[in-house]
Amino acid sequence: MAQFPWRIYGVCFFAAFGGLCFGYDTGVLSSILTMEDFIYTMKQRDYLTPLEQGTLTGLLLAGCFCGALVAGQTADLISRKRTIILASLVFMLGAALQTGANGYAMMVTGRAIAGLGIGGLSMTVPLYQSELAPKQIRGRLISLQQFMITVGLMIAFWAGAGTNIHQTGQASWRIPLAIQIAPALILFFGAFFLPYSPRWLISKGRNEEALEVLAKLHANGDANAPFVQQEYHEIIEQVSHERAVSVTNYFELFKGTLRRRLILGILIQVFQQFTGINSIMYYAPQIFKQAGIGEQSATLIASGVNGVLNMFATVPAIMFMDKLGRRKTLMSGAIFMGVSMLLCGIVMGATGRVYYDAAEDKNNVDMSGNTSASYFCIVMIYFFVAGFAYSWGPVGWIYPAEIYTLNIRAKATSLSTAANWLMNFVISEIVPVMLASITWGTYIFFGCCCFVMCCCVFFFFPETKGRSLEEMDAVFSGSIIAFRSKPALPHTEELDAEKVGSINSGKE
Repeated sequence: MAQFPWRIYGVCFFAAFGGLCFGYDTGVLSSILTMEDFIYTMKQRDYLTPLEQGTLTGLLLAGCFCGALVAGQTADLISRKRTIILASLVFMLGAALQTGANGYAMMVTGRAIAGLGIGGLSMTVPLYQSELAPKQIRGRLISLQQFMITVGLMIAFWAGAGTNIHQTGQASWRIPLAIQIAPALILFFGAFFLPYSPRWLISKGRNEEALEVLAKLHANGDANAPFVQQEYHEIIEQVSHERAVSVTNYFELFKGTLRRRLILGILIQVFQQFTGINSIMYYAPQIFKQAGIGEQSATLIASGVNGVLNMFATVPAIMFMDKLGRRKTLMSGAIFMGVSMLLCGIVMGATGRVYYDAAEDKNNVDMSGNTSASYFCIVMIYFFVAGFAYSWGPVGWIYPAEIYTLNIRAKATSLSTAANWLMNFVISEIVPVMLASITWGTYIFFGCCCFVMCCCVFFFFPETKGRSLEEMDAVFSGSIIAFRSKPALPHTEELDAEKVGSINSGKE
């Protein structure tokens, strides 16, 4: 495999700060939802109902849904780069409102506005990374988005645990909320120095600028390097072809051969939510309490350990995604998660005592009499998170960002990302109710979902590793039954490191 300059890694890593904003804002809520001063400031009483908890999460996700759809238009009109800048600004406004919230209404408003920014970032960052990344390392570079999400989650969990232990009063929850402004501020100013997507530049007729960007990113400024020339001419050829079949509105995405790719892109993002991962991330302290950890500080620390594990388990995806491929990673992760969830639910159901808590108007599970079973359930939750982190976490963002051709990429990616946030909203609304009613049955439900997802990937999702964005037509030209499909050979010949070297030596 060819060696690529540090610039392409640096640019994609910095863009992934959008994932850090996303991850932190997701994780910070679970830390503060159980803080007494936060609860009292929001509703002037000592508890939040499951519906009120779900709405705090859900309004963020509703904003994300709208933000992802809007970003699909702005990414084409004003560029991927400027959309990242705009989304960062919107997120900072929402984060500031949350930090200064003096009641439930202001907090919900801040969550919704922050959601608009996160939705735009979550759609645009993987799109931007995919259009800059060489096909040989595209999976690795887009995985940086998921890695930074996990970093944000980890920081949020530990920030919440730290202020809960060492701070009292409003500082215990306002400080964690204020911290999230920092990465958005860094991204906002730093994004002005990021290059434009070369594919977007060529689509706008700015070919010389695109060649200059490709040369800087892939060949230390050498515009005549074979890899740069090959990439440049492939993009020009594809853009010329796509202009003849330009997609001008969203309805055209549901026609002809585009429909299959759109369905798969939407499905993988919907499936990512039905793994149940956000039932863990949004309500981690409550879940660990249900699994047998009683003290509030202990549940927060357990959530912090969960965040650290989530971050480190993402590293294998960054290292090996482009070797293992997307299909094997998704199927193995689904099986790993499904087994973990089922075992957790079965043990909790067999050893725990379900009782009705009149004070909070919900069912709870008492596992205090069986320490071994409690620890087993907690370990299964950790296994589940690790399984998600190396598989459905990164691939859920990689696959939709790479399967579409340029003329539909922004619009289709915005739809698939919006579907992710819509299902995220549904999960955030139903999980508190599920935990309060069927308790351990929640884990059984998500475990079964994971096995269904494994079967769907086996039958319907073709492998995309090692193919350029311009070669995806060949990948999806075969049978819709993926394990039987043998896509046509790409129309362009891949230049590996040895071939590039031989061309250079020939010139000399």
